[in-house]
Amino acid sequence: MPLYNRRPELPPILAPAPLGLTELLSRIRQALQQQLADAYWVVAEVAEITLPRFAGAHCYLALTEQTTDGRGTPLKAQARATLWSQRYQQLAPAFERQTGQPLRPGLKLLLRVQVRFHEQYGLSLDVVAIDPSYTVGELALLRLRTLRLLEEKGLLERQKLLTLPLAPQRLAIISSPTAAGFQDFVQQLDEAPYDFALTLFPAMMQGDESPASIRAALDGVRARRAQFDAVVIIRGGGSRTDLLAFDEYGLAAAVGAFPLPVLTGIGHERDEAVVDLTAHRALKTPTAVAAFLVERLARLEATLLGYGEQVAVLARRQLSQRHARLDQLSGRSRYAAHRQLDAARDALRERTRQAAQGPREQLRQLAQGLLRFRHQLPRAARRTLAREQRGLRQRGRALLSRFIRHHRRRREDVLRRRFRLQLALERHLHRKELQLAALHHKLAIRS
Repeated sequence: MPLYNRRPELPPILAPAPLGLTELLSRIRQALQQQLADAYWVVAEVAEITLPRFAGAHCYLALTEQTTDGRGTPLKAQARATLWSQRYQQLAPAFERQTGQPLRPGLKLLLRVQVRFHEQYGLSLDVVAIDPSYTVGELALLRLRTLRLLEEKGLLERQKLLTLPLAPQRLAIISSPTAAGFQDFVQQLDEAPYDFALTLFPAMMQGDESPASIRAALDGVRARRAQFDAVVIIRGGGSRTDLLAFDEYGLAAAVGAFPLPVLTGIGHERDEAVVDLTAHRALKTPTAVAAFLVERLARLEATLLGYGEQVAVLARRQLSQRHARLDQLSGRSRYAAHRQLDAARDALRERTRQAAQGPREQLRQLAQGLLRFRHQLPRAARRTLAREQRGLRQRGRALLSRFIRHHRRRREDVLRRRFRLQLALERHLHRKELQLAALHHKLAIRS
């Protein structure tokens, strides 16, 4: 009999029946519809955009946001969004009118979206409204941040400190070669009475690639900066959207840090571009730049002509004064010349008399000196001869003593070599005698 009661056996637990993927995704769609509100206002950045290619097509966006989680780890949120054709035709033109630019990647938008989940296409957002005022504020903040950063690095005033040459005629032009503004600029300079040397550095002046293209053109100018007096960046008029490239920080910094003066002639609607603020001088249009250059040369020419007239007047005045002064000095110089000529004649007679006395006295002194030298010379010769004879005898005795020592050393060396040779010869003969004795002994044994 068991000591405890047995537990009743439980029926086996059956696993729930598996769901099909379609049913699971359908439940997710139903749960999202029940839990989420009808629409939400969302702030996000446009990472990618696919614009409609034909009438009636839809606009597709990729929205993103950079944030951090509770532990400070960087987190990037992403979602697909759709602007259906009818809404796109309403929202896109209104957005461009109020912000001055079309929908494009990089914009930060305030969107009203509805969450949608489809079993086949997954999670997406339907855009039902866009608030343009939010984007306008973001662009203004971006421009303000750009200006503050340029000011911190001293790039807003650096170009202003450069000196523009008085006659800037060697110009590096950065523009699109087919732009009407460039053609107007060249035509106006050709009509001027002055000679300008223009070198075009082609660049894209519109679109997302425009800042990089203009920076590349500036790099080309920098490599040849000794050939130019100034750089001119020109672009014709356009919408506010077309000119957004000239607010880009990298381009504005490149202009502000450029070693040559930069003149800008960018057609605006209202405000100045950031590039205008960092340039040496900003003018409204390409033709305004040409007019500024022509007027600068005209002012320089007028100034030089005025200076030339003043120089001519002063020269004539000074020439007349110098003629009068020359006549006065000529009379004085003739009188002074006569006086100097008389004084020179008197001095010449006195020097002639002195010159005749001096040589006679010098000859007498030289004769006395020669007489003294004639008596002193034999004695000096005898003393020198005796001194040389004593030196010769001393050198002879020293040479004889050195020869005797050398002969003695050579003799001792010869005797040592002779003794060594005799000793070596005796040793060699002794060895040969021993070898001969050994040979006789072997021969005797064999016989």
